[in-house]
Amino acid sequence: MTTFCQAADVFPSKPLKIIVTAAPGGTTDIASRALADQLGRELGQSVLVENKAGAAGIIALQALIASPADGYTMAMGNIGTNAINYALYKSLPYKSEDMRAISVVLATPNVMVVNSAFPAKTVAEFVALAKANPGKYSFASSGRGQSIHMSGELFKNMSGIDIVHVPYKGAGPALIDLLAGQVTMMIDNLPSSMEHIRSGKLRALAVTSKTRNPDLPDVPTMQEAGYPNFEVIAWFGLFVPAKTPQPVVDKIYAALKKVLNSPETKAKWKDLGGWGIGDTPANTDLFVAAEKKKWEDVAVQAKIPRE
Repeated sequence: MTTFCQAADVFPSKPLKIIVTAAPGGTTDIASRALADQLGRELGQSVLVENKAGAAGIIALQALIASPADGYTMAMGNIGTNAINYALYKSLPYKSEDMRAISVVLATPNVMVVNSAFPAKTVAEFVALAKANPGKYSFASSGRGQSIHMSGELFKNMSGIDIVHVPYKGAGPALIDLLAGQVTMMIDNLPSSMEHIRSGKLRALAVTSKTRNPDLPDVPTMQEAGYPNFEVIAWFGLFVPAKTPQPVVDKIYAALKKVLNSPETKAKWKDLGGWGIGDTPANTDLFVAAEKKKWEDVAVQAKIPRE
């Protein structure tokens, strides 16, 4: 009979897979693909990336918990799929106890962006236009329950404006329509919007962190823009089925820690406007539980109904 320790000694003996909870082009996808090659080199096996977009990441996490608990299938979850969803849905086909964390791999502020052709140059100008034209403007999200959606709902609630939520199957498709002028605004994860901000195709009005982002020094925070309680930090992390043997979890974490500490990954995260975390699986489980409670409180305060 093979023991857990013996299984860990031979793990991995075949390619691994990261299920991505969103469509290509968004930060969840960017983070997954940035890590896959290096993680594969550390583990001595290829790491494949499979996008399973839609239903606020629910489809992807269903696929994860239906997979064997052997470490070969992971999912790149995030603040939406693994924390906010519990506050927005009366019934989910997964529970937090169905999976466990390897580690949070990337944290980033969100950024309020509009198409460069849109007349508003500041958050105050955007609010003034929206109040003068109730129901005319819209905000895109990567799907109900993601931090992008919740940031938009918080902004609506705090500013008292009437704008329409337009959900997509990931930030990539949402950005395509924002760039085309089909939607008005998005409070996106900074990494997926950064190149468009730098190219001048999108205009950044504010970031959602407590302090300004060093790569966007001229962009104010939402707090500086007049919303003192507005702070959202998006995070992205690797998860495995709950019954994955501890020695296997430890082996994946050790390899991931090396990747996150590499100059290549640190430079990539900095270029995206984010930073690595890399805390232990046990500490990450505690962090995710705290985030789940935090967003349940936010949903109640913002009066967002459960579906």
